[in-house]
Amino acid sequence: MSYVTNGGSRERPVVIVAELGTYAETVRSVLEALGAGAVLAKEDRILLKPNLIEARSSPVTTDVKCVEALVAYCMEVSAARIVVADGSGGCETSECFGRLGYERLREEYGVELVDLNLSETVTLSDPSNLFLKRFHIPKILLDCYLVSIPVLKAHSMSGVTLGMKNMIGAAPERYYGVGGHYKKWGLHEKLDRAIMEINKFRRADLTLIDAAVGMATAHLWGPMCDPPVGKLIASFDPVAADKVGCDLLGKDWRRVEHIVLADGVLGRAEGEKRHL
Repeated sequence: MSYVTNGGSRERPVVIVAELGTYAETVRSVLEALGAGAVLAKEDRILLKPNLIEARSSPVTTDVKCVEALVAYCMEVSAARIVVADGSGGCETSECFGRLGYERLREEYGVELVDLNLSETVTLSDPSNLFLKRFHIPKILLDCYLVSIPVLKAHSMSGVTLGMKNMIGAAPERYYGVGGHYKKWGLHEKLDRAIMEINKFRRADLTLIDAAVGMATAHLWGPMCDPPVGKLIASFDPVAADKVGCDLLGKDWRRVEHIVLADGVLGRAEGEKRHL
């Protein structure tokens, strides 16, 4: 396994922020600036996890063009098997794949599409957790290099939904879909704690935030950012990446509970921001 589960180095994490031109050009530039090519070249399987909460187009969900640009980059620098995976919360994941253009990635690039709601799971334990002392995690997430590709969005319950909250999609519906229409409703009793603890079990190795537009007040409804944010954010540190996402949304990360909980444990919020 290539991921880490602690705060990592004492050095300030690097966060790349770039003005978005085309996805193809900008994804390449942020990943090259981060030095991701050399890292990806060593991997056997790279799993790309967009935010596909419902079968609704960007900016509610990750733009397939952003994921396509990352697929192309990964195939250029690595011989790894490429997987695109999520577990939708508001509909069947297959509906998202079909309606949002992700089926084309399978047809044109040969990537594998995986529904994390249906994927084989293993059970991990962490007695130090307060909410999820055990977690049923898709097995595929434990044998890959994991790239979280969220959208820049505010959230009505957790303040923001960025890279770390994107990992809610890793919680299979059959275990966490109780008590409501939303397929992950069982986690919403203590949502911020759930976000933090899922990331303790499996944090992303690389976060790429699609901040092309941005949702200003909520994740499914309400106004989009005006003007559109027009940026991409990339970092190996999920906490630092989400902190910069908060900055772009005009939110104080110290008021976002799951980022505060993760700071110093899963990464460091205060990183070195580099603009392209």
